Amino acid sequence: MGEYMVWVWLALLVLFIITEIATVQLTTVWFAGGALIAMLLAAFGVKSITVQVIVFLAVSIVLLIATRPLVKKHINKKSQPTNADRSIGQNAVVTEEINNLEGKGAAKVNGVEWTARSESGTVIPAGTTVTVVKIDGVKLIVR
Repeated sequence: MGEYMVWVWLALLVLFIITEIATVQLTTVWFAGGALIAMLLAAFGVKSITVQVIVFLAVSIVLLIATRPLVKKHINKKSQPTNADRSIGQNAVVTEEINNLEGKGAAKVNGVEWTARSESGTVIPAGTTVTVVKIDGVKLIVR
């Protein structure tokens, strides 16, 4: 029974690689590594399928734990800077009283009017000049 396990692990390796190529999301690459090691064990005479499966799982988990944080950090750089990011640090004029509790307020920066909220939660009257500290979705956060 153990002789054909090389082919089973090879088939799984190919399946994981094809899945990885098709998804481009780094979802099965760790299992491909585990299948490769299990295939090598089977090829070099380890007949116990239990040992092969345990090594497959162990290698896959170690690869996942060791590389996933690096991969996530690299992949999550998808945020695209926009022209709106240039508004951070600039002055804006409050065009509608900013009141976080009532969920209202607007400010104009660079000729564009935005929904605005106070960073500290204080009410800011219309006509006040404020500084944009960040952009949260479609809202300016000002102080």
